[in-house]
Parts: sequence; C-alpha cells; structure tokens
Amino acid sequence: MFDLIVIVRVTEPDGVPAVADALARMRPLCLAEDGCVSWEAYHSQDDPGRFVLVERWATREAWEAHDGGDAIQKVYIPDILPRVEREVHPSVPVSVSAG
Repeated sequence: MFDLIVIVRVTEPDGVPAVADALARMRPLCLAEDGCVSWEAYHSQDDPGRFVLVERWATREAWEAHDGGDAIQKVYIPDILPRVEREVHPSVPVSVSAG
C-alpha cells in the first residue's frame, strides 16, 4: 500500500467554497481510478481554510499514474491549485513505522 496525506490551505477566504466543491467532485473520479483503495477529503472545523486529503493507493505507481487522470487534470490543476498552498506527505501508519 501507498498512503498519502495532503494538507491544503486555501490562500483567500472567498476561495473556500470553490475548493470544497472541487474536492467533492474529485472523490468519485479518484475512487474510479485503477489502484485507488480509498480517497477522503476532510474540511477542518477549527480552520475553515484548511483541508486534509487522506489517500490510499495499491502502489506508488498507481498514485503516480493518478497525475494523468481526470481528477487531477480536469479538477485539481484548474480548480484547486490556483487557490491553495499544499503539503504532500507520503506516509505510513504509526504501527508500521514504529515496528
């Protein structure tokens, strides 16, 4: 498995609704991609400009192929990236890394 955490901060408050909408549109596209095990976007209740994406892919290669899919090309790049700063964290569960 390849797990990914993406922390997204919307740079202007008026961009929050557009980012939330775009993330909602991305979810079914991501879940339909080969190798996508799970994909969730969370909106912080304490910081309205912050979203956290939690992705699980069968392999890193499946995640890398995701860059060419509709979710990234037709939603993420045009509708989200211009409105955000982001941190991308390939991750492992603590139970795995602490072993």
